[in-house]
Amino acid sequence: EGAAPAWTPLLHSAPPRGFLSARDGPRYRHRHRDPELSPCSPASCCQLAAVTTLLLPKSRQAAEAEIKHTTEPAPPPRAPALVQMKVKVLSRNPDDYVRETKLDIQRVPRNYDPSLHPFEVSREYTRALNATKLERVFAKPFLASLDGHRDGVNCMAKHCKSLSTLLSAACDGEVKVWDLTKHECVRTLQAHEGFVRGMVVRFCGTSFFTVGDDKTIKQWKMQAPAYGEEEEPLNTILGKTVFTGLDHHQKEAVFATCGQQVDIWDEQRSSPIRSFTWGVDSFSSVRFNPVETELLASCASDRSVVLYDMRESTPLRKVIMKMRSNTVCWNPMEAYYFTSANEDYNLYTYDMRYLTSPVTVHMDHVSAVLDVDYSPTGTEFVSASFDKTIRIFPKSAGHSREVYHTKRMQHVICIKWSADNRYILSGSDEMNIRLWKANAAEKLGVLSPREKQATHYSQKLKEKFQHHPQIRRIARHRHLPKNIYHQTKELKIMKEARRRK
Repeated sequence: EGAAPAWTPLLHSAPPRGFLSARDGPRYRHRHRDPELSPCSPASCCQLAAVTTLLLPKSRQAAEAEIKHTTEPAPPPRAPALVQMKVKVLSRNPDDYVRETKLDIQRVPRNYDPSLHPFEVSREYTRALNATKLERVFAKPFLASLDGHRDGVNCMAKHCKSLSTLLSAACDGEVKVWDLTKHECVRTLQAHEGFVRGMVVRFCGTSFFTVGDDKTIKQWKMQAPAYGEEEEPLNTILGKTVFTGLDHHQKEAVFATCGQQVDIWDEQRSSPIRSFTWGVDSFSSVRFNPVETELLASCASDRSVVLYDMRESTPLRKVIMKMRSNTVCWNPMEAYYFTSANEDYNLYTYDMRYLTSPVTVHMDHVSAVLDVDYSPTGTEFVSASFDKTIRIFPKSAGHSREVYHTKRMQHVICIKWSADNRYILSGSDEMNIRLWKANAAEKLGVLSPREKQATHYSQKLKEKFQHHPQIRRIARHRHLPKNIYHQTKELKIMKEARRRK
């Protein structure tokens, strides 16, 4: 009993290196200064428990726990729990942003959501305004002048198979064949004595017909005669009266003439197969319908436009106007519509099914309208007037979208729209044929894909903002000759006065 406890010497001896005593507190319970031992390894925990049992009085339960702890192996470490995660990745298709060749432009990704582009409308308006101004800057419609006639150009004819071939006839009976690509005359022939009143190319393009004041109808070869051969017609028909107009059927070997009456001729006969009269002194023009090829229309001296069916023996219908019509032209895309050029300075578009009133009245000329011709698309037509101007009208608009004039150009007698819808040809009193662009600001020649895209984009912008006042004012502005400007103002005052009455 009086012996000292077994652990007494240990109290006065220093604890082993790297271990902590119990009085160091719970703050250092799991942290050890010995670098050789891992802070959380099972071996370090066992040594700490053994030293603690040496420093403190041992109880039976503590001894049993120590024996159990030292004899049993440590449990294996618990495997970490699996965690599922969603990861969003970018997936791109190289076809959307990689160029096919190094000549292509770089593709720029864009988001077209309107909420991301609040200034889109203002930017487009500015671009439309600039495009409209540039259109007026580059509006230079005149291309070339074909001179060579010795008298005023009275009529012209387009070749139905060749875009570059044009035929023209003058008041002295001379006919010329032109090559429009070279701007030169390739053939000249003396067709009639006096005026050549009408000229048309056969539907196959191998020959053409002319009529004149000498009461003859002549058929000519389209191909020029060989060297040393004389220029002679293929066929000549002598009529009883003067012929004032001529047109050919679109599919058959049949043509029509007008004068004292409207006659239908077969190319193989020297007399007409059918004649139409309706109590009229004379006719000035005749035209076949290009769609309904059996129909034709003529302008009469009694201020009427008469419609015929070639298969019938009598005329179909007649519409009488306030003043005389000089010529008539059918719409090549809408079979029932035709436009007449009138002496009252206007053009009238009619539907042949409802002749009680015109569909549209086209105004802007300040003198008699002498000729009219439709574009191949049927959406526009061009008119020639005695006021020395050429005007282009949309088919359903009352006013022209374009006016062409020059200082030297006199009364425009005949007009044609080319078959490729890009050019206009006019013949006038001062013996010249002029070549114009159908779209004044159009760039000629081959366009690159980027130029085509930019042109199309600008056109769509102009159509979108065409009714805005500033753009509308710039697009409609045209410089006119002084006399035409004052005559236009005078006509406007007269119309307002009649309206007030």
